Amino acid sequence: MARRIDYYDDPDAPAANSLVPSVNVVVTNEAGDILMIRRSDNDNWAVPGGAIDLGESIPQAAVRETREETGIECEITGIVGTYSDPKHVILYTSNDEARQEFSIVLTAHAVSGQPTPSDESREVRWVSRDQVERYPMDRSMRLRIGHYLRGAVGPHIG
Repeated sequence: MARRIDYYDDPDAPAANSLVPSVNVVVTNEAGDILMIRRSDNDNWAVPGGAIDLGESIPQAAVRETREETGIECEITGIVGTYSDPKHVILYTSNDEARQEFSIVLTAHAVSGQPTPSDESREVRWVSRDQVERYPMDRSMRLRIGHYLRGAVGPHIG
């Protein structure tokens, strides 16, 4: 199976050979719980997200990726921040693509659907805000969710 390996400031990381605009989405329900997936490619927990396709806006990509990975329809409500740290390299073993991080993280609320796993998500569940820190996830995802949970005045730009 193809794997995703995240490196951060690691001398053993492969040199980045691509930069792909992507989006992540912090989706909440009426109770304020956060929609989380357990990724199929690395077994880490994350919020839904993926690459922005040509001809697609940032919000359209966010809604599509959330639906595809979780079965949840959502409505975009805001932005957590931008994440483009060149020290974060993501290796996809299926094609040896080594991406430099480039993600826009949005907020959304769920409007319909039931959490449903996909090819990209082994598990999908609503996680209470006070339980999120207990889930194993990559450093970059923990940073993004942490910025959301702290409720910064403006978006993170990094």
